[in-house]
Amino acid sequence: MHLFLEQLLNGMAVGSIYALVSLGLALVYGILRILHVAHAAVYTVGAYLGLFFFQMTQSLLVAFLGAMACCALAGVTIERLVYFPLLKYPPYVPLIASIAILLALEEVCRLVAGPYILTFPASLPFPAVHVLGVHVPSSVSTIFATTGLILLVLWFLTTRTETGLAMRAVSQDLAIAEAMGIDAHAVVSFTFALGSAIAAVAGILVGIYYNQVYATMGSVPAYKALALIVVGGLGSVPGAVAASLLLGIAETLLIGYAHVPLPRDALAFIAMIAVLMWRAEGLFGSR
Repeated sequence: MHLFLEQLLNGMAVGSIYALVSLGLALVYGILRILHVAHAAVYTVGAYLGLFFFQMTQSLLVAFLGAMACCALAGVTIERLVYFPLLKYPPYVPLIASIAILLALEEVCRLVAGPYILTFPASLPFPAVHVLGVHVPSSVSTIFATTGLILLVLWFLTTRTETGLAMRAVSQDLAIAEAMGIDAHAVVSFTFALGSAIAAVAGILVGIYYNQVYATMGSVPAYKALALIVVGGLGSVPGAVAASLLLGIAETLLIGYAHVPLPRDALAFIAMIAVLMWRAEGLFGSR
């Protein structure tokens, strides 16, 4: 029982990180209906920037804020320079451009920071705790606290503010939202900035959790996040979060506890196939 609870908490921590990565992807798809694969590259850049700011200042707060600001700017730049001019073309055109950005940014990270794995030796602010007799290290409690805070802020923003109302209107119909006087382009840019800032947080947390930062760390999250937003229901933020937590728990329990002889990363696609056979629109999607 003790081992089961330990693996369950680890699975929830992994699922929380998946949720932070897939949140930005779900937000962007909900607004523009494009698959922003380059989001995983922003996540990688966020990890490198967080490490850079931490080495410069030895402050984790500065690392988070600096990386979030830079990644928000990078997200808006990608939207303005790449996606916006391509919106008049079929959806596969922005998707191809997004894959190109992902590969290009990975190479830029490799050229600038080197091909080696860097360590992220930060001391986290949240203490280790004990839950039902299970030791929860500070890295895991920090992931839970950070993910919970971001989800709470996102919920408040999207349901209790005029900006959230504008985001929901643009996601329903961009043209009608503009006709009603909403600055749809500003809303789209804000969504990219918000999603990219969250990706930076995820990159830093992963860097600290695994004590590794490297140029291709976004490769697996890139396709796994795609599978998660499909399972959750394309464009559904609650669906992306639920699918992320379920996958993190399933991966950890099946591989670490039940010792199922499958590659860990294959489970995301097995889950995607199973859910789509049962419910084609995803867990929280609508027809």
